Amino acid sequence: MDEQKKITDETIPYVEFADNANERTPCVLVLDCSGSMRGEPIKQLNAGLSALEKELKEDIDASSRVQLLIIKACGKDEAVISSDWVDAMNFTAPVMEAGGLTPLGKAMELALQKIEEQKCLYDSCGVTSKRPWIFLISDGEPTDYGWEQAAEKCRYAQQNKKVIIHAVGTQGANLDKLAKFSLMSPKRLTGLKFTEFFLWLSRSVSCISKAAPNADDLLEDIEDWNDE
Repeated sequence: MDEQKKITDETIPYVEFADNANERTPCVLVLDCSGSMRGEPIKQLNAGLSALEKELKEDIDASSRVQLLIIKACGKDEAVISSDWVDAMNFTAPVMEAGGLTPLGKAMELALQKIEEQKCLYDSCGVTSKRPWIFLISDGEPTDYGWEQAAEKCRYAQQNKKVIIHAVGTQGANLDKLAKFSLMSPKRLTGLKFTEFFLWLSRSVSCISKAAPNADDLLEDIEDWNDE
């Protein structure tokens, strides 16, 4: 009986793949929730996450193909999973709170680790997947010790086509330091247009999830939120 319970418990995480064998597009959001985000910035970030939830759930294809994971960079040296891997159809936007410093290095290392674990899970369950995406969003710069080494790991992973990383800086962000996490230049969010950004992100990952295997480009219509 105990052995049977053990087998049942071990198979629970894979039920989603038995019920939904679609190819997945994994997407990780690494969110800076440091003290400087208090007030209107964190309010707008939460509004944007709610818009992302609604938009993805209303897209029949994306809701069953896109998987999300959200990591919160907060405290002095902490990276916390606010929402573990979940299909978009079952995603509930977490309510983020601001406080502490900006351990972006720790958060990005955790993102790489979780992506590697999820890729192994896909493979073991026979589920195909698109190249994972990481979106790093910050209003400052990394404050944790050794973040440069973490940034180097990110660039190496991207260079070896294991992941695609985009950095987005809000007002006050140090784009020069955020640029070290990706092979691509960071973008600047206009004001507090988090909702516009997340709606664009939803459309982008939806297109990617339905595209041919080597179609990795995001939509280019970023004028609604990009400050250039």
